[in-house]
Amino acid sequence: MLRALAVDDERPSLEELLYLLTADPRIGTVEGAGDATEALRRINRALESGPDGPEAIDVVFLDIQMPGLDGLDLARLLTGFARPPLVVFVTAHEDFAVQAFDLKAVDYVLKPVRKERLAEAVRRAVERRAAERRGAVARIPVHEPDPGHIPVELGGVTRFVTVDDITHVEAQGDYARLHTERGSHLVRIPLSALEERWRARGFVRIHRRHLVALRHIGELRLDAGTVSVLVGGEELQVSRRHARELRDLLMRRP
Repeated sequence: MLRALAVDDERPSLEELLYLLTADPRIGTVEGAGDATEALRRINRALESGPDGPEAIDVVFLDIQMPGLDGLDLARLLTGFARPPLVVFVTAHEDFAVQAFDLKAVDYVLKPVRKERLAEAVRRAVERRAAERRGAVARIPVHEPDPGHIPVELGGVTRFVTVDDITHVEAQGDYARLHTERGSHLVRIPLSALEERWRARGFVRIHRRHLVALRHIGELRLDAGTVSVLVGGEELQVSRRHARELRDLLMRRP
């Protein structure tokens, strides 16, 4: 049975979340907080009480965008504690998923919250907490994604795409489309952010609209002064400003 804390600055959203959590038989107790500062005070009491104390909290269901200290700020503070509670983000904004999972979030639930989706988040929290108590968090890596994965929402369920499977990324406004051999996924992350994030993993910018994985480039084509590459069966144009850097990188590729 989990001891939970729900945090949301919008009262109707907080009351709905408390109602849904109370109805879940895996939740033993649940409290509410109207902002991150109030939540931090409550969590401090829980940490002082100890993991088995009367004030203990196992999991925090946390909104992201709140006045003052926001949900991501609170989650970062919790990472500094030796035994912090688990965090499940519950938010209307899908574009913070990467930061959330970098902070070892158990799950990322989008509003409006569906009962079935929240139940899945509770299940993950129960498994993670049980594994931590056994000293075996490493046995459930799917719930603890690493930088080698990126979360995507599919039908209201968060799944994880392996970065090494991504052949190229296409800019689509404020979004980016991740292409793999099995299909594509749209995420609300700017292409420039992914370029910075994945540079060390062998991704290189070839055009203002495209980022490609060097390992997936099959051919480099030169035709009448234009340069293109064949990636995952698709031919992509290389802009002049990126052509020399790309050729140099491919020449050095093992």
